[in-house]
Amino acid sequence: MRLASLAMYASPPPLAEATAALWRFISDALKRAGLDDVPDGLDTAVRYDKAWTHPDLLLAQTCGFPYVKHLRGKVLLVATPVYGHPGCDGPLKCSFIVVGKDSNAQSLEDLRGARAAINEPDSNSGVNLFRAAVAPLSRNGRFFSSVSETGGHRNSIAAITAGKADVAAIDCVTYGNVLRFDPGSLAGVRILAETVKGPGLPIITRAEASDEEISLLRQVLRQALDEPSLETACNVLSLKDFAVLSDADYEPLAELERQAQRLGYPVIA
Repeated sequence: MRLASLAMYASPPPLAEATAALWRFISDALKRAGLDDVPDGLDTAVRYDKAWTHPDLLLAQTCGFPYVKHLRGKVLLVATPVYGHPGCDGPLKCSFIVVGKDSNAQSLEDLRGARAAINEPDSNSGVNLFRAAVAPLSRNGRFFSSVSETGGHRNSIAAITAGKADVAAIDCVTYGNVLRFDPGSLAGVRILAETVKGPGLPIITRAEASDEEISLLRQVLRQALDEPSLETACNVLSLKDFAVLSDADYEPLAELERQAQRLGYPVIA
């Protein structure tokens, strides 16, 4: 059986239910088209990042920065979802740089010496876009007094609310989802600034997939958008469209890292 994993936007709970409904439609459509070994449900046992390079991968969603850093040549781009949240522009999206609601900071410069929280080092939204915003302000490779890794955007928000961190960069799609379905968890933070925009989280498949299979996957994803029974699920996910982007479209994310390196700020510090 092939592997399908769509774990990047799976919380709060309504998102998991909507994603499961979306997959049921995709699975059934692929089976009707004659594709073999399509799983009935999404895999929850394989860690999301391990799914990306799984030899039996059928479909997964990755992050743009891991794609340009580690996955080029190992996977194929299928499509990039277009979300309807503030901060999104077609398949592009920014991160919101958030601080505590009572923070005196009025600009990024005011955060010099603050305690930063990141979700994980390879994140585009939590690190790469954040680093690009801070790099011009850094001195001798540093800007913050400390950087802690929380393991997730919602954990970073919680760290600020609990007074354990002062600032984090939160993916605008995650922020929008939390604002809709768990707004209370945002009560302790406010948006200070937006980062530049870059291409969003692509849906991928294994490198060995045929052109015919890629075409079928794209066809079924677009069918899902027009399926009346999925109207509620797509609304919950704020899913508006799927764009087909090339490897070159993701190159600006790699360039952001190179720009930070040229400014002497290779890592968030």
